[in-house]
Amino acid sequence: MSSIILASQSPRRKQLLEWAEIDFEVIVKATDESYPSDLPTDEIPVFIARKKALAVQAFARSAYHAEHRNEIIIAADTVVVLGETIIGKPASREEAIATLTSLSGKEHRVITGVVILHGRKEVAFADITRVWFHELTQAQIEFYIDKYQPYDKAGAYGIQDWIGVVGIKAIEGDFYNVMGLPVSRVVQQLQLLQN
Repeated sequence: MSSIILASQSPRRKQLLEWAEIDFEVIVKATDESYPSDLPTDEIPVFIARKKALAVQAFARSAYHAEHRNEIIIAADTVVVLGETIIGKPASREEAIATLTSLSGKEHRVITGVVILHGRKEVAFADITRVWFHELTQAQIEFYIDKYQPYDKAGAYGIQDWIGVVGIKAIEGDFYNVMGLPVSRVVQQLQLLQN
């Protein structure tokens, strides 16, 4: 059986793989997350996830040699897209407020790119979930940001937090994709790779 490496420090991705009862270890290498300016929006998270996976693969092979020759590496990157604008992680309280204000009452897309490497094999895909917010009041936005501090989350929110419970009107697609990993699709791909 191949060992599995999660190339992500996201606590939510780690939690989702644990919920799926997958044995894995976390190895993260700092990776340049830039991308070509003409790359279609839907391809950006896959492009970045591939960089993360390749960086960890190179590190694992040089550091552990034969021990990690048969490893499976899972990397992911998530972007929030409003219209054609990619919304990243907020750098400040003001930016988080502005982000949630822009999402209020609107539909946006959450795209998670996943790259799974196993030796020379690569599986790459993007999973897209559409999310609709209710109209949020200023008080709701400020309460959420001050209590939950969503500065490590693209789009300035976590669907599994209070804001998801009270603020999200509907979703179309995989709920867990919005948390950062379309875990059921990942599990299916892992089963295919190991058969």
